[in-house]
Amino acid sequence: MSERILLKFGGSVITDKKTDCAINYEQLSFVASSITRAITGKGLVIIHGAGSCGHPEAKLYRLDNGAVAGQTEGVYITHRAVSRLNGAVVEAFREKGVPAVGVHPLHAAVADNGRLIAFEYRHLEKMLLLGMVPVIHGDVVMDLSRGACIVSGDQLVRYLAVALKIDRVGLATDVPGVLDGGRVVPEISQKMVPYLQIGNSMHTDVTGGMRGKIDELLGLADAGIGSDIFHVLRIGDFLAGVDHGGTKVKGR
Repeated sequence: MSERILLKFGGSVITDKKTDCAINYEQLSFVASSITRAITGKGLVIIHGAGSCGHPEAKLYRLDNGAVAGQTEGVYITHRAVSRLNGAVVEAFREKGVPAVGVHPLHAAVADNGRLIAFEYRHLEKMLLLGMVPVIHGDVVMDLSRGACIVSGDQLVRYLAVALKIDRVGLATDVPGVLDGGRVVPEISQKMVPYLQIGNSMHTDVTGGMRGKIDELLGLADAGIGSDIFHVLRIGDFLAGVDHGGTKVKGR
């Protein structure tokens, strides 16, 4: 069986967070080229964040508080924004020869009180067996308690890495790893977290920023799956399994 890799890149990598839904096509092209060169013999799942396509809409419509009958416009508007970005990602990948296909969590996921509790993934298994590359994104989903909520790409990483029995998980960001006082932390464990000075993004982000990523990855580590956080320019190194100069979150 081929190695299974889950690669997630943050919304800040492929959008300009200072401008609403400004897609960075140059960066997208770079990411797609890096993947094309390394995809042979691997089963690959892509997850991407929303960046400036979705976070402003979610904040405007206060989806962190959920949705009630008669006030669901934010569900549509936010999903439309993240779907637009997902379409751009898929097209950029396909132009480079990656057999990508978009998958929308709104159609497949259920949350409760802001946490993902179910995601139909059997179709993703079939895609991987056929050599396809599913491209999934942070999205608004239906929530059993709140009506609706935002499920981040990082929540999706934690859930799907376990469900799909992923071998390696990588997060490509716009920084070289987890930074503590400007220094890359080479390795993180649960006991280290209280002593780290980890900042969050200055831009609109309703999903927790770097600290939210670490929380999800530590949960994934508890399930026995380690992960890596590195600069987007080092995607090729991660996919090749060589040193990427970033941070490792160790699994058991």
